[in-house]
Amino acid sequence: MRIRGTIETGAGRGAFFTGLDWVVDQFRRHMGFAPFPGTLNVRVIDEDADKLKSLFSRMDFEIVPENPDFCTAGFKRIGVQGLPAAAVFPSEDVRIHDRNVIEIIAGCHIKDALGLKDGDTVVLTDLLPNPGNNHASKK
Repeated sequence: MRIRGTIETGAGRGAFFTGLDWVVDQFRRHMGFAPFPGTLNVRVIDEDADKLKSLFSRMDFEIVPENPDFCTAGFKRIGVQGLPAAAVFPSEDVRIHDRNVIEIIAGCHIKDALGLKDGDTVVLTDLLPNPGNNHASKK
């Protein structure tokens, strides 16, 4: 499945979350690499909005906080123009973006790695292989 979206400026809070030791450790365990400090925000185009529910109907893993002041977040492995990444879905009580905005975490600065800027269109694709598996899941 492919979902198209437009890169937009975020709230600037992703670097804090992705820099927490427990987030780094758990993300590395599930994805096979440490997260870059920050997120990429992608607003799904209207024509692909109906695909969101299907693509994200199940999460691939959760990151669970050590401190109850933080929330658990679900993650879905995705590709951004083929770059391994994960979409993050925080609990509703701390979600700051509307439902058509996806926050994405990768092991690098996605815009720099792919030569992108705010306003550019990107393609998000379904499931990358689990780092512990040698094959991708098929739906």
